[in-house]
Amino acid sequence: MMYVRIEDLEKYLRLKEVYASTNLHLVKIYIAEVVRPGLQMAGYFDWFSHERIQVLGKTEMYYLKTLEQSVKEERLDKFFSFDIPIVIIANDMDVDEDIIKYAKKHDRTIMKTKQKTMKFINDTVNYLEEQLAPEITVHGVCVEVFGIGMLIRGKSGIGKSETALELVKRGHRLIADDAVIIRKIDNRIKGYCPELTKHLLEIRGIGILDIKHLYGVGSIKIDQFINLAIDLEEWDEQKEYDRLGLDDVKAEILDVSIPLVTVPVRPGRNIATVVEVAAKNYRQKLLGYNTLDLYNRRFLNIIED
Repeated sequence: MMYVRIEDLEKYLRLKEVYASTNLHLVKIYIAEVVRPGLQMAGYFDWFSHERIQVLGKTEMYYLKTLEQSVKEERLDKFFSFDIPIVIIANDMDVDEDIIKYAKKHDRTIMKTKQKTMKFINDTVNYLEEQLAPEITVHGVCVEVFGIGMLIRGKSGIGKSETALELVKRGHRLIADDAVIIRKIDNRIKGYCPELTKHLLEIRGIGILDIKHLYGVGSIKIDQFINLAIDLEEWDEQKEYDRLGLDDVKAEILDVSIPLVTVPVRPGRNIATVVEVAAKNYRQKLLGYNTLDLYNRRFLNIIED
């Protein structure tokens, strides 16, 4: 099961520790949602989502100041008695001594952020959704061509890495070679590179190339939403390939459908150029322009004449 450690959250969001629990290194977050416990500060603890990150903004902090001391302590005591992973104070506000007192009593972590409450919550949720997203690793190459994320698949030796190298030479960007980590985020799929092969490309006969070092930082990218899949396969004379663009084939990855283009490979075909054209054609379709419609209109006009 995917999870995020508090230490990673602290580093990414640049949090400041107020009090760290003794088991901080063992605390894990499994849910990509954040709670503002206003109702709990008001004394309502039914359906309390205590397993989520708790964020206290100005509203909650100022409300606590309006409570009588005994009531405030009673509610804070009950609040921190739940198994809360972390409480974060937004807006860099001063932390009430009673909050620290009961956090220590129940050994709960408290941290602060300088960000405003809603901005911090948005950043936190985006980070958690990305880290906790369902993922798989597929064999292939992921590149960005004209701003379109493309997953190039095919059996070993078909020319995926060589195609990626030619695309990099033409100014496009490499995300991952050989193994592509794919995560499902907001019903879209996003490609990443494993840490071991980051910025590297394997070319048979030459070896492993450091693309970032050879072509500069503009030739690589950390991640990219994938819009289009390209399947490379050896040319089969017995197979009928789509010549007009009539086929509307989809690839299913993590239950997400994306357009799929099958490109037959044989000596003399410039696969990098075909991939570039596929990316441009995909962008045209997004803008509402379909070459097949133009062809059909011309064909009907000829028939009518």
